[in-house]
Order: sequence, then C-alpha cells, then structure tokens
Amino acid sequence: MERVAIRGVLFDFSGTLFRLEPGPAWFRGLGDGAGSPLSEDAEAKLIVRLTAPAGEEAGLPPELRDAWNRRDLDASLHQTVYQAIIREAGIDEKLAEPLYRRLIDPAYWRPYPDTASALRGLRAGGIRTAVVSNIVWDVRSALASIDAAELVDEYALSYVEGAMKPDLKLFQIACERLGVEPAETLMVGDSPEADGAAAELGCTVAIVPPLPTDQRPAALLDVLGKHGLLDSAPA
Repeated sequence: MERVAIRGVLFDFSGTLFRLEPGPAWFRGLGDGAGSPLSEDAEAKLIVRLTAPAGEEAGLPPELRDAWNRRDLDASLHQTVYQAIIREAGIDEKLAEPLYRRLIDPAYWRPYPDTASALRGLRAGGIRTAVVSNIVWDVRSALASIDAAELVDEYALSYVEGAMKPDLKLFQIACERLGVEPAETLMVGDSPEADGAAAELGCTVAIVPPLPTDQRPAALLDVLGKHGLLDSAPA
C-alpha cells in the first residue's frame, strides 16, 4: 500500500518543544535563602514529578488522584495538585504558591535547541503545524520568546478545549483546524501514553525523550528528517 504523504505535524509542548528547567533562579528572591532548599538530586526529582505526563500520579495521596486526572482542565485544580507536589518534596508551605507561579511562568521553560529550527523548516516546506498540549496556560508566550509563536498554525490546549490527552478529542480538533486527515499527520511527543494515543486516530507517532535541553540537541530535526519533512536542517 502506498504511504500517505504527511501534510501536518502536531507537537506536544512540555518535554517536546520546551522543558521546565528552573535552575538556581527558580528559588531566587523567595524566603530567607538565596538558593534552593533542596539538594541537587531532590530538586531534579521534583522537576520530574512536576512534569509527569498523563497517567502518572506523581506520588500524590489518594484524595488528590481525581484532581490529578483532571488537573489540566481547571486552573484551580492544577494549582492544588502542584502545590501539594511542591510541599511533599519538603519545601516550606510559604514557598508553595510563589513556586507554583513560577511553574506556569514561561520564563522558567527552556526551548530545546532545535525547536525554532524545526518549526521554521516545516513552515518553509509548506507543512502545517499545531501544538497539542495538556496545559493550563497559553504556551504562545513561551514560543514568542524564541520568535516562533507565528510559526505554529493552530493550538489545541486542554484548558481551552475541555479535554486532556490521551483523549482523542484534542488530536481530532488539531487535525480539523489544520485541514489534514489523521493519516496525513505526524504527532511528535514525549509520552507513549498521552501522545501515543494519536495512533488510534490514524496518526503516525514519533516519541522523543524528555531529556534536559542540553542533552537533546537535535531530536526534533532527526524525527522530521526521518519522515522526509526537512530537505536539510534549517539554520
């Protein structure tokens, strides 16, 4: 059977295009100390829990599991869940809310080195793109920080659409807005469960590892090149 040409690419946001990487500045100006109250290892584990994808409960107590499952649909639930995660990491109660505010601040999210290049390359090749994300804040602001917001044609964000991946609704919305069939679409994400569900709709799926940004220089370009969507890596 002849392979259908890909006409649209859907991208996850967290762990795919950008990654939460607070660094020392995350705690600066909070409390009495100038730095993190956590060890480097404990802080790394906290970041993993704060960016856990759909289906992973991030070690929450039973009474918060329902809120966890709906966290990216409702801003108040999102705050409740993530402040609990911050507190359970051993951080003082008074720091939980200000740290949460930084969690949803695009200034603390770093783009992968090839994010802008990948989006520019697709735009140059006439491939339409969308960001499909479980999130409660507008990721356009993060993309705007690298002059890439206008390189994305459409956005399907959980808090706006009322659905969270792996619900197929978000993928369907994105494909419809792009004017492409699922069979003509590549979904690029970091979660086999949440992003991989797009395969049920007929999309091709590519999973990239949510590594620190300095450890994953070209995974997006590699995926797009493998699927014949970039003639050459754009500058």
